[in-house]
Amino acid sequence: MKVMKLHSIRLKMMLMLLSSIGITAALLIILYSLSTLILSIPAINSPLAWLINNIGSEPVMMLTGIILFFASYYMTTRWFVLDLQKIQTGLQEITAGRFDSKIELKTQDELGSVASSINHMTEQLNAYLEEITHGLREIAKGNFDTEIPVYSGSQLGEVAESINQMSRQLHQSILEERYAEKTKNDLITGVSHDLRTPLTSILGFLEVIEEDRYQDEVELRYYVNIAYEKAQNLKRLIDDLFEYTRINNGLPLDIRKIDMVRFIRQLIEESVPTLEKSGMECNLTAEEDLIIMADGAQLVRAYENLISNAIRYGESGKIIDIAVRSDRDQVSISFTNYGDPIPERDLPFIFDRFYRVEGSRSKQTGGTGLGLAITKSIVEVQGGEIRVRSDERRTTFETLFPKVI
Repeated sequence: MKVMKLHSIRLKMMLMLLSSIGITAALLIILYSLSTLILSIPAINSPLAWLINNIGSEPVMMLTGIILFFASYYMTTRWFVLDLQKIQTGLQEITAGRFDSKIELKTQDELGSVASSINHMTEQLNAYLEEITHGLREIAKGNFDTEIPVYSGSQLGEVAESINQMSRQLHQSILEERYAEKTKNDLITGVSHDLRTPLTSILGFLEVIEEDRYQDEVELRYYVNIAYEKAQNLKRLIDDLFEYTRINNGLPLDIRKIDMVRFIRQLIEESVPTLEKSGMECNLTAEEDLIIMADGAQLVRAYENLISNAIRYGESGKIIDIAVRSDRDQVSISFTNYGDPIPERDLPFIFDRFYRVEGSRSKQTGGTGLGLAITKSIVEVQGGEIRVRSDERRTTFETLFPKVI
């Protein structure tokens, strides 16, 4: 059995009730003792005498007692009502969003506990809201690494988590925008350099021809041939640049099922003249019935770039090995040459635009510097992946596409 607490509202209510009864009894006794004096007052004598004569003294005393009881009960419970009003006012302040307001109650009963709990709750809410506000201010200043503490089991915790997620996404978007801006500037710089180099040569040789600074027709044809070769290089660069931007700007794809073994065999057959001209041969190792979903026309461009790259840099190895095999739920197509290796420091940048392993922008061995970037874009835009590995013996470019079962 629970013992009634000294500061319990129940006990206080009982005390208030007993106090009201005691006060009422005391007042009735006092009034009864002073009845002779009260009846001597002319203004009270007539109506009181009428009530006693017509109703009776006992009913009059009972009615008087009831009135005195309610009056005394009202006075003794006034503090209780005032405390409830303080709690109500505090809750209205909290509802209005003023979480720094406090309910000031000095009582130690249940109402005091309720007020203390409400104050504790508002203190926690206010502290957490200050943390969230501080975090938002930091984010607004651009400090996106600011993390607002997340308290589980709280709706404000969910708000804080949403803000953190928004901050991360916003930071990522800004980084992507900066990267896109840097990429655009790098592209403009690279294009300007690569266009200017052959164009300067063309203009130089044309100036020699225009000013008749050649000795004979043989020298004239020599200058014309050089200018023509430079113009061809310039056209290839412009074509590659156009192809690269077209792919990266959302090239429409004709996605169909492709039997990769038949596809690669046909590609090798089409490359035979180029291979024979370079004194190289191509070997194919393949597993049958490997199907992927891709745009065949675009894949031809990507794999032609890889074969051309293998011929250009692997000519000393005389052999290109192509393998089509299953790799769990993917189809792997690899192109291996046995020429000079790619330095390890260059491997992370091999697919960058205008990047050349030989460390210069000369086009004698490096092409336009866009071939592998175009290949990577074609593969990735179709949901594939491309890798490269190189050591002293071989260099392998591998593409992976989801397998169609």
